[in-house]
Amino acid sequence: MEETEDFVGQGPHPVDDDLFKEPMKKRRRSDRDQRFRAFPSVEQSALKEYEKLESRTRRVLSNTYQKLIHSVFLDDSIPNGVKYLINRLLALIEKPSLDPIYIGLFGSTGAGKSSLINAIIQQAMFLPVSGESICTSCIVQVSSGCCEQYEAKIHLLSDQEWKEELKNLTTLLHRTEELDREEADAWDRDDAVEEAIWKLQMLYGNGAERKNYEELLRAKPKGKIPTSRIITLKAEEAEELSVKLDPYIRTHRRDLDGESAETQIWPLIKHVEVTLPKSEMIPEGVVLVDIPGTGDFNSKRDEMWKKTIDKCSVIWLISDIERVSGGRAHEDLLNESIKACQRGFCRDVALVVTKTDKLHLLEYLRERKVGNQAIQSQREAVLERNEVIKLQRNRILKEKLKRKLPADSKVLEASDLVYTVSAQEYWQQALLTEEETEIPKLRGYIRKRLLDKKRRMVTKYVTEAFGLLVLTDSFNCMENLPNEFLHMSGLRRFVEEKIQLLEKVIDQCFAHIKQPLQEGVRNAKASYRRILGTCLVRSRGNQGFHQTLKAVCLKNGIYASRTLARIDLNEAITQPIYDQIDPVFGGIFRAGKPTGSALLPHIEAFKHSLQEKMMEIGIRSGWKYDSYKKSFLIQEISAILGGLEDYILRKKRRIYESLTTSVQSDLKPCYEEAAQIAGKKACERMKDVIRRGVDRQVAEGMFERAQERMQHQFQQLKNGITEKVKGSIATMLTLASSQEDGLYKELADVKSEYKEMEKLHRGLREVAENAVLRRGMQDFLLKMSPSKVVPPKST
Repeated sequence: MEETEDFVGQGPHPVDDDLFKEPMKKRRRSDRDQRFRAFPSVEQSALKEYEKLESRTRRVLSNTYQKLIHSVFLDDSIPNGVKYLINRLLALIEKPSLDPIYIGLFGSTGAGKSSLINAIIQQAMFLPVSGESICTSCIVQVSSGCCEQYEAKIHLLSDQEWKEELKNLTTLLHRTEELDREEADAWDRDDAVEEAIWKLQMLYGNGAERKNYEELLRAKPKGKIPTSRIITLKAEEAEELSVKLDPYIRTHRRDLDGESAETQIWPLIKHVEVTLPKSEMIPEGVVLVDIPGTGDFNSKRDEMWKKTIDKCSVIWLISDIERVSGGRAHEDLLNESIKACQRGFCRDVALVVTKTDKLHLLEYLRERKVGNQAIQSQREAVLERNEVIKLQRNRILKEKLKRKLPADSKVLEASDLVYTVSAQEYWQQALLTEEETEIPKLRGYIRKRLLDKKRRMVTKYVTEAFGLLVLTDSFNCMENLPNEFLHMSGLRRFVEEKIQLLEKVIDQCFAHIKQPLQEGVRNAKASYRRILGTCLVRSRGNQGFHQTLKAVCLKNGIYASRTLARIDLNEAITQPIYDQIDPVFGGIFRAGKPTGSALLPHIEAFKHSLQEKMMEIGIRSGWKYDSYKKSFLIQEISAILGGLEDYILRKKRRIYESLTTSVQSDLKPCYEEAAQIAGKKACERMKDVIRRGVDRQVAEGMFERAQERMQHQFQQLKNGITEKVKGSIATMLTLASSQEDGLYKELADVKSEYKEMEKLHRGLREVAENAVLRRGMQDFLLKMSPSKVVPPKST
């Protein structure tokens, strides 16, 4: 996720040259209606009502904005209060309708990610699926939109990004001394060497691996590379685009004679975005992301791999039915998924077991340990085995999540942590019904996530817009307000006291991490040699590991490839610290009740205490229930503090990764020294340099420095929160406190817009009530409808 200092939803906005700009155009009605094609009629009705509320709200805001602009256009100077209002209106008008929901499909090669996406979008062979070749070779994002054609954008590495990787690849392939026969054979079998040769041959042709960096800079790639570094493909039909796209995202093995296969620019591809037109299966606003399991040797691709995982609000861990019972690769992917909950935006993790139609009946019956009922067919065996897998893996996954996440994490409350799917049976239905393949269940989950997010977004949007109209209308009604409210000295003192209390509460929240950090540091110091030794030893000794280790050093302790498990020395030796802090760290950033270490609930409580104070002052001062200023202040406090959550969630990634970032920084000289080693016994010599370098840094306080840097990041977050709260609320109170300071002027009459906005605000409750009523009717009709016919039994 891009690190930024922006404070989403904050109150005051700086006045700039865009003050008089035209708001963006509204979406056409026909385009809006197309967005709902993926939903059943009941859900369509709810979405249309929310869409109508949002659309009308945007129209009211736009009309208000235009009136304000006309009323001040010829003025020599615009009062600060009016500037504030105009900027807030424009920001709300141009606020995106809905941020995409990213659902990451995370799994090893051949796990069935592409087949699952194909089934969900109802396009059988749209993305390439595994035959004898490794398939999807990069991150592929699939979404739907209002475009008329199928479209794919293939994003390539920039020229500078490729030069960086080219330098590393040629360094890996450069031999400075003659090796004996055994060392030469081991060098040729090295995974990093094989991949480097493959990439260079694919891009530049056979013999490229024997050229140096300068020669390859002058060489012309075999494939055509656009200057924009983006290749756009369009087609009228899905099959047509699939054929065009296949060579770019399918990774081919080299042919038996050693020649490169047809794909020519694969090493340059960073990621691919595919857009479907008006899909009836995947709603607009949802992005399915096919994420390779290990990252990439290229720094930019590897950074994108990690950021893509972190921006996913949902992660589906994809595992073949034959691999689900364990293995290091599965554990590594699960651990990476859990880390996404800690450092990123992920709120939901589930295991999706694929290829569940695969079952050898005689073997299953011989090993069957559950159930007294006789199995009559392959279908019955598959269904029984799937239920057993669900129960077993649900328990194991929940136990793993409990060890890493807070006990009250929402993901632990999920009714479905495990899905058993079969893309093949979804198409054939020889054994299972469409429902039993659980593809429709996953689609239903996607729709529910989008509908819930849309409901929350529109509710917040309409409420915030109503607050702005309250303020706008109040500018022409200031003389009717009581003087006690206009001065608000008591409120200012109350706010200052509450902010001081908030600072103490934040300190208390962050203090919970101190002891686990200290314990983790002690554990890391006690175990780092053993962990490092495990990372530096391979089952076949140094054979095939020499240049891979050099690649690790060239990338400052990290190496990712298509064939090997991800290697991250920095993460490995800091893992004992993360084992200690993970539950506490997750607790600090969780939602829920304002108790213990949870930060966000305390900020929510702070917001409510300020709003209650507004109500108290209003009652004491004799305000009417719908007092203009009171409503404005309550809504603006909600908008200001509501934006803090996004700010905090963006910062937590930097805090979480500060441990490994600190260790990597301290070990960089050691990695650089090891990367320069070549010649005989180079692998052992590199290991020695790494071991000695780590020992030296640990003795000099490497883990303690990592602890201090994480605590410093927490302190910076606290400072950022309090500064933004102080600044935003102070500005808001100043704008609302006095009519005599030249902050206001009489504006155009917006009473009609205010009344319309008031009606829309009341409409929120009606839409919610209608949605509940429709769901009840739908459930009743489903209960009364006949059951679906199942496929015929097969033996």
